[in-house]
Amino acid sequence: MSFEYPDDLRYSDTHEYVRLDGEIATVGITEFAIDQLGDIVFLDVAEIGDALDKGESCGTIESVKAVEDLKSPVTGTVIERNEALINSPEQIVDDPYGEGWLLKVRVNDPEEVEDGMTASEYSALVEG
Repeated sequence: MSFEYPDDLRYSDTHEYVRLDGEIATVGITEFAIDQLGDIVFLDVAEIGDALDKGESCGTIESVKAVEDLKSPVTGTVIERNEALINSPEQIVDDPYGEGWLLKVRVNDPEEVEDGMTASEYSALVEG
């Protein structure tokens, strides 16, 4: 199965993505991760105002198969969380790179985003 990995995003080896717009990072999870999880039944993400550290947990996502930690791809402060998705986590499959975002974070250092993998690097990692 072939998944989409938009070129304007950066990716982590734990399957989160980040889209940077100025100093605001939109964080979500990739189509690959959603496919691996299966039917998603519960989502818990950091609260507005929470300070996040890159590589640390920023929530959990639960499917019928597993519970996975979500890792923040950036360091910063949560300014928004996707309440619609928290209330209906199964909707993440419809548009993971659009309406399926998880958090918006005001980043401490926008350069940090460049540490993430490009779409082609991430694709090579997961599709081997």
